[in-house]
Amino acid sequence: MKILLAVDGSAYTKKMLAYLVTHEHWLSSANEYTVLTVQPQLPPRARAALGKAVVDQYYADEAEKILAPVCKFLARHGVQAERRVKVGPIGETIAKEADGGKFDLLVMGSHGHGALATLVMGSVATAVLAHCKVPVLLVR
Repeated sequence: MKILLAVDGSAYTKKMLAYLVTHEHWLSSANEYTVLTVQPQLPPRARAALGKAVVDQYYADEAEKILAPVCKFLARHGVQAERRVKVGPIGETIAKEADGGKFDLLVMGSHGHGALATLVMGSVATAVLAHCKVPVLLVR
């Protein structure tokens, strides 16, 4: 299987990884893994004031803080993963990457907000489910 792991470095990412470890069919060297983190885009005025090089370095640094521990964890379990960093609206970007990369499965942690919180604040998981054609495994 070709599996996309969407991570944000939160406790929910850790729960998702713990779930994968306890289910051998989801975490196996027989599968192909890509670890994706999506950085929200800085406001246009901030990007203009800082310049492209500084902004690109900021995105790279923030992504590395998230990806390094996840990839280290996967390596300890015998799994090598490709790393990907995208910038944009988080839910839509994850869904676009999952669909465009022809993945068999998208796995991500969910904060598990209730219906009212989702209505008021929105939800990355809800956006992914609304835009993604790939099967999604949400771990709460």
